Amino acid sequence: MKKAEAVMVRVIGIGDNVCDKYEHLKTMFPGGQALNFSVYAKLLGADASYMGVFGTDEVAVHVIKTLDELGVEHGRCRQYEGENGCARVTLKDGDRIFLGSNKGGVSKEHPFELTEEDLAYISTFSLVHTSNNSYMDSQLEKIHRAGIPISYDFSGQWIDDGRVCRVAPYASYVFLSCGSVTEEEGREICHRMHARGCRFIVATRGSKGALVYDGHDFYSQPPHLVEAIDTLGAGDSFATAFLLSLTQSRKEYRERMDSDRKLYRQQLKEAMEKGASFAAATCLVQGAFGHGRAF
Repeated sequence: MKKAEAVMVRVIGIGDNVCDKYEHLKTMFPGGQALNFSVYAKLLGADASYMGVFGTDEVAVHVIKTLDELGVEHGRCRQYEGENGCARVTLKDGDRIFLGSNKGGVSKEHPFELTEEDLAYISTFSLVHTSNNSYMDSQLEKIHRAGIPISYDFSGQWIDDGRVCRVAPYASYVFLSCGSVTEEEGREICHRMHARGCRFIVATRGSKGALVYDGHDFYSQPPHLVEAIDTLGAGDSFATAFLLSLTQSRKEYRERMDSDRKLYRQQLKEAMEKGASFAAATCLVQGAFGHGRAF
């Protein structure tokens, strides 16, 4: 996957990492929502780091080796004896089908408890991205108090009203996987999420495109249709490119993004277009971003 234009922002993914074990290929590919964000951000030219929990098995070895090869900093990760997160996957007509997982492996028993040193490090970034699979919900308030914007990917768990209400006070951006819903249903879901306290909502709908709701207006982004090799990571790709673009705009234009509605709309639509373009490119790569290894 080629690098796109440089985006001079500093971001970090905190939370889940896995290897997706493709049963039909007997090949495992690194992934996980938080790790994908860090890798995609690096590929897009950002200064990107990753914090997560590793096991000590061959899966962990491969994930760590891949991060080193890609130049993604991961010095504040934890490592514990046992299984790394992994999932079993197969494909049908290019679409991923999950067959099961170990629910994060050692990270389930050893979730993050952020220290003051961790928070000082995190405070050097412009954005934190995490997910519903990261066992990070209890730590969101700490990051929020440190003044760092948080992006949170609910995946399909936006149906869990309790979790939505717990996350909403702390997340600046939330992402929802809504592949099977119509645009009208997506708007209803976004309204419901906003009523629970979510401020900026992005519903990705696979081949139907994406829907963004900022609490005032809706914006639709059509997909860049390609002959997909593998759709794994498409939603994470959209989220990463979108967030980097919007974060860069807020860094460059600062107060104008809040006061100049025309500029804001222009930058938002540009971010959505970049998300769609990068998601399409990801669909042409096996695994979330390649780097497969036999198992």
